[in-house]
Amino acid sequence: MSVTTVAALPQQVSRFRLPLPAFLRRHNISLWVGCVIVGGIVLAGIAAPLLTPHDPTAQSLMDAWAPAGNGHLLGTDQLGRDIWARLLYGARTNLAIAAIAVVVPFLLGTLLGAIAGYFGGWIDAAIMRIADVVVAFPFYVLIIALVFVLGNGPTSIFVAISLVSWVAYCRIVRAETVILKDRDFIAACKASGLSHKRILIRHVLPNTATQAIVYGMSDIVMNIGVIVTLSYFGLGIVPPTPDWGQMMNDGQQFIIAGQYSLILYPSIAVVLTSFGLALLGDGLARTLKVRR
Repeated sequence: MSVTTVAALPQQVSRFRLPLPAFLRRHNISLWVGCVIVGGIVLAGIAAPLLTPHDPTAQSLMDAWAPAGNGHLLGTDQLGRDIWARLLYGARTNLAIAAIAVVVPFLLGTLLGAIAGYFGGWIDAAIMRIADVVVAFPFYVLIIALVFVLGNGPTSIFVAISLVSWVAYCRIVRAETVILKDRDFIAACKASGLSHKRILIRHVLPNTATQAIVYGMSDIVMNIGVIVTLSYFGLGIVPPTPDWGQMMNDGQQFIIAGQYSLILYPSIAVVLTSFGLALLGDGLARTLKVRR
């Protein structure tokens, strides 16, 4: 093989190199695996009517504890309801509430944190003292107390989570804003006569919300845990709406009899979803950190 041929090899190889995205070239496997896991669960929940012919709330005592197969992929529960159908529709319930319950705390906490860090003084002190009052109570105790007062159901869970979870976003964005407001470009914005509102919206929030976005992924995991825990204790989703926590609550009394399906399958769903969201958050953190 001549020297000319050897020198041409790298050019020939690079000619057939796939135009991969930048984050994939940086070996951000966590982001891709997390997207596959979470995306698969979300799609399964959305396409639930196509993946199972059974109604998740339809009862048939004649088919109670039917084994896997015979038209029931994972069998049935004590009331003859299809477990696979309840898992799929339960994904809709849990993921929808968990994701929606992140939006209001994210928006409220990010805005308050930016205001507190940017203005400082008594505004900062007032906002942070309110945050200190909220975090003075244990998270789950406060959530359970609020849901107990507001009543069961998705709305009560959403309101309870929103009233508590905004504090973490507020503290994260405030810490970023305190550092950012001393940068030269913020001083230049003030010197050019830009209003505080414009500086906050156009310059502070876009540069400080990155950490809050990354935290939002782990917050969804926490919200799923809250929803499942509340339903497990009978304070969450009202039956017969399919819910993973309610399925585990129904199945715990049948463990002694050797019926593990109602505990096993929703537990796997919770662990798999949490694992996927954790990988997605880790991959997103790496991607945003590189772009910053």
